[in-house]
Amino acid sequence: MYVCMLVDQPESERQNGIMGKIINFGETVDGYDIPVLNEREIRAASGILFVIMFIAILAAILKSDFLLLKYAVTIFLTDILIRVVINPRFAPSLIVGRLIVRNQTPEYVGAQQKKFAWIIGIVLATIMFALQVVVNSFSPITGLICLICLVFLFFETSFGICIGCKVYALIYKEKAQHCPGEVCDVNAKQDIQKTSGLQIAIVLGFVAYIALVAVLFHDNFQEPPFDLLGITDSVHPE
Repeated sequence: MYVCMLVDQPESERQNGIMGKIINFGETVDGYDIPVLNEREIRAASGILFVIMFIAILAAILKSDFLLLKYAVTIFLTDILIRVVINPRFAPSLIVGRLIVRNQTPEYVGAQQKKFAWIIGIVLATIMFALQVVVNSFSPITGLICLICLVFLFFETSFGICIGCKVYALIYKEKAQHCPGEVCDVNAKQDIQKTSGLQIAIVLGFVAYIALVAVLFHDNFQEPPFDLLGITDSVHPE
């Protein structure tokens, strides 16, 4: 019966149905009235891209070697273009992220604000690709964009905070739905979320402690360590 129905459908309708499954943004999940995405795999993918970008930027800063950065920018731009233009399901980083967190219960978030955030990423990555790869240049502009991208990725993977989604809420009057951790809906903090004055004082005291250590032991910390087991001397004798 199903095969007969497909045969009876016009060719254009069948093609539109297939394309609608391929070129799409967001998943339809029971209990959610809008398209959603799995926040857990998004955070995993952000962590993967963060590591790639971080290593590439370190190589550029410390060794003046921009080869890895050019590859990283190309990977980043291609991946995020696939997410927005085609379908997040086919983005390589999200596929790997899904494999990593496949045994974890999904945490669904609204797809619309994520799409807006990733469009910001496309703009930044396109500028980086044009200046770094096509023109083969570096400048404070590329450095600033790299820093912004790292901050966006770090906040996403470490804290579950989508900075682009925050911008979405500021620009669009409509309220974002199904944010990570339900931050869009939380009006009052639970006891476990509250921070006491004592805890704030502990953090400030820890910062003061580190500052004191830096003052008292800075010279000691600058001394290079010696080879306790003499392994380096045996491998590279004088």
